[in-house]
Amino acid sequence: MQTRFRKINAFTLSEIIVVLLITTMVVGMAFSVLRLVQNQMNGIAGNYERNTEFNLLRQSLWIDFNRFDRVYYNEKSRELQFVNAIGQRTYRFEEDFITKDIDTFRLKWESQRFLFENNESRLGEIDALHFQTTKAFGNRTLFVFKNNAATTYMNH
Repeated sequence: MQTRFRKINAFTLSEIIVVLLITTMVVGMAFSVLRLVQNQMNGIAGNYERNTEFNLLRQSLWIDFNRFDRVYYNEKSRELQFVNAIGQRTYRFEEDFITKDIDTFRLKWESQRFLFENNESRLGEIDALHFQTTKAFGNRTLFVFKNNAATTYMNH
């Protein structure tokens, strides 16, 4: 009886090793790209959060500057107080954040100026404020003002 060996079509060991090496390199590059994309997305999320925080503070200040008749700043207590016949609202300035009632705005400022009639005021009534954020927050400028009522000039 004669035994015949039939050749089976298959890959050799060296061909399989080459395929595994190439697959490993492609998967490694994919994970590297994935990590870069994740870092980029985290950066975008951080910028979005800082911009949202800045815009919420700006909107809140604009509303209060236009809703209340009088605005006072006290540098010692670091408080900005809005007053009218109906009520009052207070902003407190800390090193890294500003609080208003239960709201907290986490922003860092390079400079803060409180103005009355275009002159810097450290105590008393103001009609505008000019803030500059730090470089980490995009060096953004926040300028909020109000038109003074006649009672403001009568009381001075």
